[in-house]
Amino acid sequence: MRRIAILLCVALTAGFAQAQRRETELRDWQFSRDSVHFEKVTVPHDWAISGPFDKKWDMQTVAIVQNGETQASEITGRTGSLPWIGRGYYRCTVPLSAVPERAVLCFDGAMSEPHVYVNGTAAGWWAYGYNAFRIDITRLLRQGDNTIKVSLRNREESSRWYPGAGLYRPVRLQMSRALAIDDWGTFVRTESIEGGRATVKVTARLTERPQRPVCWVATVRDERGRKVLTSRRDNILADSLGTTLTVMKPRLWSPEEPHLYTLEMRIEDNGRTIDSQHLRFGIRTVSVSRELGFQLNGQSRKIRGVCLHHDLGPLGAAVSRAALIRQIKLLKEMGCDAIRTSHNMPSTMQMDLCDSLGMMVMAESFDMWRYPKCRNGYSLFFDKWGDKDIGDRGRGHGGRRRAVGTGSGARHPRVQLPPAPLGGGLEGSPAGLRAGVGDCFDIQFARCLPLPRRAQRHDALLRRAV
Repeated sequence: MRRIAILLCVALTAGFAQAQRRETELRDWQFSRDSVHFEKVTVPHDWAISGPFDKKWDMQTVAIVQNGETQASEITGRTGSLPWIGRGYYRCTVPLSAVPERAVLCFDGAMSEPHVYVNGTAAGWWAYGYNAFRIDITRLLRQGDNTIKVSLRNREESSRWYPGAGLYRPVRLQMSRALAIDDWGTFVRTESIEGGRATVKVTARLTERPQRPVCWVATVRDERGRKVLTSRRDNILADSLGTTLTVMKPRLWSPEEPHLYTLEMRIEDNGRTIDSQHLRFGIRTVSVSRELGFQLNGQSRKIRGVCLHHDLGPLGAAVSRAALIRQIKLLKEMGCDAIRTSHNMPSTMQMDLCDSLGMMVMAESFDMWRYPKCRNGYSLFFDKWGDKDIGDRGRGHGGRRRAVGTGSGARHPRVQLPPAPLGGGLEGSPAGLRAGVGDCFDIQFARCLPLPRRAQRHDALLRRAV
């Protein structure tokens, strides 16, 4: 196993003379609950799903307001009766034959409060277990063996469902030249579709300003790999890029026919490619109006969606491509065409599969804001981390225009980040409605509750909602 890892990393670093980025998924780790006794595991990994089941885990005495409870009672099993609470520790070794100009650790999510260390030095941390985050570790790497450690902490009463525990989503090491295309800086947006042509706007960002003029080449290919068009911009000295492309006779994305194109971008210096990026995207438009409702590609349709938590049932929270494919296909077979990621940010893998299998997504953010729904939930971090998390979600998941809506929180408004429309509901927030908070949304949602005392309030909400 060690010999394979060495050969892999030699291959990664040997390619820098050709200036292409190299990326690998870090799958082989060691794990411990006490930081002393370690075992080999494969990431993605959920340390709690193997049990044992016990009602003592996260036993709570609480009144669940969302269930209409007013008196506190003993609640057990709310988070699966599995041992997800506490601390966990991961470590792995990455051998390098040379230190790259730029090296970034990319976590698609880590449950939770992950603190990352490289060669014994703190590299960074993130508060929210559901969000993707990146840490630049270039200055901490050295030639030879490099040790990466991650410590995590799951607090009691920090979730209303089973959250899983550990490095439950992929971890990648990305190495490139200092001047590269920022993965989280590329956005593809369909501006219009009319007259047998689609206008597509592409914006991108470089990791730094070029020291001398470079060339940006953008090529669009169809599902068979055939070239559709190429755009070229020379003499670039800025770190922000943009162009508008025209695709003739486009094949539109829809749940019934999820056609995807591939955007290939490369940066050239004197005819030599120094970095490249491939991005799959669908051509489609989304609009909402009072008169026509929700429209996809100019056609009104009902959204037949489900609220779906991130875990995979008895498989736990560790993300699995095969399990997600099975899940999405089963949902489509029963007539679904949309998923609301209740109540947190989804994995990149899930979003990619929704793109390719034809599933619309309402990508939610948090279960709560400043006011707690459970004692140690996200409300502990909202004031300091809310904007950071919203920003990273928009940059990490927004580039492909994969979502038909972007949820700001569990029925709470927050911040809009393009390109997906921002939607939210104001359940239980009549003061916010009167204050005009709903005007922050592109789409307002109303949840109809059959309680007489709430009827008048929700009638007012429905009249204002789109």
